[in-house]
Amino acid sequence: MRYTDVVPGIFIARPNRFIALCSVDGQEQVCHVKNTGRCKELLVPGCRVYLQRSHDPARKTGFDLIAVKKSDRLINMDSQAPNRAAAEWLPCQLPTGSELQAEYPFGHARIDFYAQAGERRYLIEVKGVTLEQDGLALFPDAPTERGVKHLLTLTQAAAAGWQAIILFVIQMQSVRAFAPNRSTHPAFADALVRAAAGGVALWAYDCIVTPDSMCLRAPVPILL
Repeated sequence: MRYTDVVPGIFIARPNRFIALCSVDGQEQVCHVKNTGRCKELLVPGCRVYLQRSHDPARKTGFDLIAVKKSDRLINMDSQAPNRAAAEWLPCQLPTGSELQAEYPFGHARIDFYAQAGERRYLIEVKGVTLEQDGLALFPDAPTERGVKHLLTLTQAAAAGWQAIILFVIQMQSVRAFAPNRSTHPAFADALVRAAAGGVALWAYDCIVTPDSMCLRAPVPILL
């Protein structure tokens, strides 16, 4: 997936979840943050960021904050990017002829993607990962009851004979492994262990990230 009209900037402050103040060519700009997570370890005053310019005159903000430099690692922090990148990548991983359907209702939840190949039916939930500590990618960065619900739904689907998959899209390159963030949300970690035991396939892939693109690259080990 690619962005257009991307410019570099310097992060100044984040007054609220939706807004960041950034310097672009020496001018302070109000930017939309495309990630409502905490991201405190990423958005540090003075860090390099990358912004997509908006040309919509109806918008109150002229830029979207899409990526940030953390040390020597570029991290995409657009919460919409994992699904967009997965939609491009998944058709190559599924049987020939499979067609993806987004936002598939199953039980009391909506799962990101549905696909079918012959008698095999797939449910695929995508989670974007932006938290990294000492080369270890972690999810979630804040408690997510919605994530626990998705895991329960996938576990139920696997028990009913579906091919259930949770795909962790790590929005950076060259991490050593992925693990559930037990210290932040033990219930999610426990649900992930139960899902794996119940037949849900766990996939974790890092990404090639540039200022104006992101694509899935390679699988990384999963530590439960």
